[in-house]
Amino acid sequence: MAHHKIECRGLFKHFGEGPRRVTALQDVDLAIADNEFVTLVGASGCGKSTLLRTLAGLEQRSQGEVLVDGRPVFAPGPERAMVFQHYSLYPWLSVIGNIKFSRQLAWQARDRSSSDVEAAAGRADALLRLMGLSASAQAYPSQLSGGMQQRVAIARALMSRPQILLMDEPFGALDAQTREVMHDLILHVHRLERTTVVFVTHDVEEALYLGHRVVLMAPRPGRVDTIYEVPLPARREQRMKLAPEFLALKGRILERIRETSGMKTDLEQLERLTRAAEGAKESTT
Repeated sequence: MAHHKIECRGLFKHFGEGPRRVTALQDVDLAIADNEFVTLVGASGCGKSTLLRTLAGLEQRSQGEVLVDGRPVFAPGPERAMVFQHYSLYPWLSVIGNIKFSRQLAWQARDRSSSDVEAAAGRADALLRLMGLSASAQAYPSQLSGGMQQRVAIARALMSRPQILLMDEPFGALDAQTREVMHDLILHVHRLERTTVVFVTHDVEEALYLGHRVVLMAPRPGRVDTIYEVPLPARREQRMKLAPEFLALKGRILERIRETSGMKTDLEQLERLTRAAEGAKESTT
């Protein structure tokens, strides 16, 4: 890659001390290019969300380095924005109020001129249109569907023009049809905003459809197991999910997740027990 927007070098993250210490991340090395869309998948407990929170500066690393544009990450910063699975909107603010909220923070308000205020208003209106929320600008979160609330959360994250968008299973709570709409929306946003996106998901199909690369993480302790290049063009269409190469890669990734999580071993053990029970039943008849 010509330029690494994000780098993890020998990254470790521990929780607890002494005999109760748990290693959530172990020796993670990962480089992500500017304007790349990378998805993280893996079994529960593999450290996907911990890695994302460490990139955001919400968790402190125990060992190693996390770099953005070559500079160490120690805390949250304006060049990074995060979108969570639960929308975390302010219920007392309207849609437009939620989107503009970051402009009220002290670091944003410092040395702000009237032209900055005008530009921010234009930015908020543009994001409303981009997210298809113009008709709901004065509505409150309780009046919106789950998909619309997540659109507000994404617009709020984009308000300050972050260079990096970190997304932690943002569509996990949505129904399948709404999720497909959101997939195409976030790809459209990615093309327009040219942000670097790191996206955590449990859904392998979602990871393949959205990502330029899929990073598969293994659990106990959390680590990078395999990185897959996605053989799809930059502009995605839902019908591509039926392509033989898409389905073949999906199958390979699912198989590897089962192997790294121990699920395959558990299933094999269950099959052996089932066969043994059937054999014992036959011998008594």
